[in-house]
Formats: sequence, structure tokens, C-alpha cells
Amino acid sequence: MESKKYNLEERIFILSKKVLMLCKTLPENTISRPLISQLVRSATSIGANYMEANGSVSIKDLINKICIARKEAKETLYWVRLLMFLFVEKINEFQLIFQETQELVFIFSSIIKKIQAQN
Repeated sequence: MESKKYNLEERIFILSKKVLMLCKTLPENTISRPLISQLVRSATSIGANYMEANGSVSIKDLINKICIARKEAKETLYWVRLLMFLFVEKINEFQLIFQETQELVFIFSSIIKKIQAQN
């Protein structure tokens, strides 16, 4: 179980790095700047909340933090979709981020269901 947790932590970290690297390449203007900022904030928040979940002190706290990580992942999907629309030339990179984020939403949902079923 511990290696799976580590792999998920690393997977989330890699996603955050990919978002950061992609966002560094995007030209900023009045329209794109707030969208880029929102994407960076939501994507990196996924990992921060997952790390907090790993240090949770109760089942309720664990579920809460995983739910927040899932919420941030869903928000990330929204910002990615908007930025795909603005930066069509980067659509392949955005699609990879979108796919990975969508998989994380499914993983978090599965974790939440398993924990709730056990309690």
C-alpha cells in the first residue's frame, strides 16, 4: 500500500510540474493571464491537498482532504479546457494534462468510496 501512495504522490507532482512548464511557455495578455494563474493554483493545489490527506489525523479529515483534492482536479479540468480554446497550437500538451487530471478525479473518487465503504 505504501508504494501505491508514493506513486500517486509522484504522479500528482509530475502533473504539477507539467502544468508549470507548459504555463511558462504561454504568452500572457489581459485574457490569458488570469486563466494561467488559476490553472497553476488549482493544479498545484491537488498535490498540496493530497499531501495533507496523507497526514490526516482522522478518517473524516482524510475524506475531506481527498474531496478537496478532487475538487481542485475538477477545477483544473475547467481551466485546461479554456486554455485549450485560447492556445490551439498547444492542444496536444493540454490534452495530456487533461487526461491525467481526469484520471486523478477517478482515482480520488475511488479512494473516497473505498474509505466510506470501510467505515
